Amino acid sequence: MQQLQISTHSAGRIYRQPHFFILNKGVNSGKPLKSSCPNCFVFVADDEAQMDFYYWLFYGLWKAKSFHAIHKGSVILFITLNDLKTLIFDASIRANEAGGTFEESIKTLKKLEQLESLYLSNLKLVSEAKRIVFHRYAQRR
Repeated sequence: MQQLQISTHSAGRIYRQPHFFILNKGVNSGKPLKSSCPNCFVFVADDEAQMDFYYWLFYGLWKAKSFHAIHKGSVILFITLNDLKTLIFDASIRANEAGGTFEESIKTLKKLEQLESLYLSNLKLVSEAKRIVFHRYAQRR
């Protein structure tokens, strides 16, 4: 198994290799992010395929609330880098053993993400339409 390149993100740092960020504080710790935030780790991949594999592995584990088991802290929850690496290492072994099943899960997650995005955009349009219906009555003449 290859060594995972996960480290604490430094603000302003630019990464040349494929990468994504991982939230490390709060209830949503472990959530993969496309852009950085003040409290995050960075996963630097060797290539796009590796980045895609681990992004969706993190996403699936986050959705399954797998990171809750490694939360620390009583007021502000957080995850440590070592705990994160251990959890991901174990999960990646299971995902690699599953082979095609994991790839099918990734395809399904991608389709569901696209569907969710479409629904959210439709909800915004419905909200805007509701506002417009009575907009003419609210304007002063």
